[in-house]
Amino acid sequence: MKEIGKQKLNATQRKWLLLAHLLFSAIMFGGAVFFLILSITAATTSDEGILKACYTGMHVLAKTSVRASAIGALITGILLSMLTSWGLFKYYWIMAKEGLMIISILLGPISMETLTLKAVTLTSEAGLSSLHDPAFALNSGLLWSGIILQIVSIGSMFVISVFKPWGPRRPKSRSQA
Repeated sequence: MKEIGKQKLNATQRKWLLLAHLLFSAIMFGGAVFFLILSITAATTSDEGILKACYTGMHVLAKTSVRASAIGALITGILLSMLTSWGLFKYYWIMAKEGLMIISILLGPISMETLTLKAVTLTSEAGLSSLHDPAFALNSGLLWSGIILQIVSIGSMFVISVFKPWGPRRPKSRSQA
């Protein structure tokens, strides 16, 4: 059996894996944009039912599609790197995407789930009056910051993937090792 780092995909397998990676990534990006839309709606509504529905919807998304798409994009991205000539650490642009993916996972499935649960709890307990609660204001600010960073992070990964702005890492010469 071939070592996983040595085994390469044929062109058809690579295309299917790339397609899966793009779909998971698009779902991640769409989820982040939808979070933004729901946050804008929650911030501008005077209807208690809409306010609660926005945060409940965000919480459900954070527990389901955001989590699943992040895991799918991570796994397919690692497989694409390992099973093609790109490698995990051969190119600076791939390493940049890896760092942005870590940020996206920390922001998406981890912090968004916590922040939206807090918003659901606060709005369920106090309704529209929760808008005047300092804890709600702090949570809302963190949620907004996370959503914006998530969109910028995922968008940056798309741009980096298309333009591949940084070249290969230079291997250390034997005298430097």
